[in-house]
Amino acid sequence: MLGVYVHLPFCPYLCPYCDFAKWPLRESAARRYLEALYAEIARERCARAGTIYLGGGTPNAYDAETIAKLLARLKRRFSGAGEISIEVNPELVRDSDFTRYRAAGVTRVSIGVQSFEPSEIRTLGRKHTVPQIGNVVAQARAAKLQSLSLDLIFAVPGQTPASWRRTLAAAVALEPDHISAYGLTVEEGTPYAAWRAREPQAFFDDEREAELYALAIEQLQSAGYEQYEISNFARPGHRCAHNVNYWENGEYAGLGVGAASFRDGVRSVHTRSLERYVSASLAGGPIPCEAERLEGRKRAGEAIMLALRTAQGVSLPVFKERYGIDVMTDYAPIVARFAETGLLERIGDSVRLTRRGRFLANDVCGAFITFE
Repeated sequence: MLGVYVHLPFCPYLCPYCDFAKWPLRESAARRYLEALYAEIARERCARAGTIYLGGGTPNAYDAETIAKLLARLKRRFSGAGEISIEVNPELVRDSDFTRYRAAGVTRVSIGVQSFEPSEIRTLGRKHTVPQIGNVVAQARAAKLQSLSLDLIFAVPGQTPASWRRTLAAAVALEPDHISAYGLTVEEGTPYAAWRAREPQAFFDDEREAELYALAIEQLQSAGYEQYEISNFARPGHRCAHNVNYWENGEYAGLGVGAASFRDGVRSVHTRSLERYVSASLAGGPIPCEAERLEGRKRAGEAIMLALRTAQGVSLPVFKERYGIDVMTDYAPIVARFAETGLLERIGDSVRLTRRGRFLANDVCGAFITFE
């Protein structure tokens, strides 16, 4: 399956924790970017795609009619997508947006909620209100979209176990089909990085963050959500197929500034310079990018890392057939070390993270990436 990701980088405001390729919304820049994106799409070879995902940035900074036209062009170039997703900010949703999205083929919407606590919403630099979240969910339900997802963030400065429990309970009460719960990552160069340098005690250490992660697992599983990936929980039939393709090391095409692709064994990432991207695309030339071919242990290590993020882990026979590598033999020292410390376990023909291992997933996965 080919996944198609389209980056729409404009935001009405910039969140202080975000490190994605994004720019303040200006109508002229947004219009010119769209022309460049259309030019890039037109140069793509036609292919069948399993999923299309509009991310950002803030995709619904564009009006619904523009989104519909963009999807029409994408579907002419990439046919067959059974799942089409769009990310939205609650405060930008207009009354008829979801109805128009559905008519354009959107099946799944991901709402950037982050928190249901007003003080935490302000800390995160977001502009929506708690009542707006409920209104947007109701609008999405009324439009009869197939799947509705809420994004949440934990380990926010000032957050407590009690406030995180309230956010989780409020999210569950809205009965979404899918919930993503991400630990806050402080990226270099962001306002949050400067804040942490000034006031490190305001941010969570690993132990306190793990406590909140454990609460999320407990509360969401109790509400009937399956934890199918480290940060993602879904009701039956509502896993995000686009992201599952990433974790299965499938191929994907990234369109737009800063977008990543993995096709024919080559991983490439477009320039994060908006002007370089737009100029190159409108001129009809190749988009400036960095690329590398993933081979041998590097490709295998990344595939293991991705698979370990999922509930099922690494399927040993599938992995051997696809990559020609016996994980239990070729990575024996790593498997043994993490099995002894209770972070990895073998269940039948699979190796996966234990519940405890999920809390230290970066350490475990990193070991497979760097193993020689």
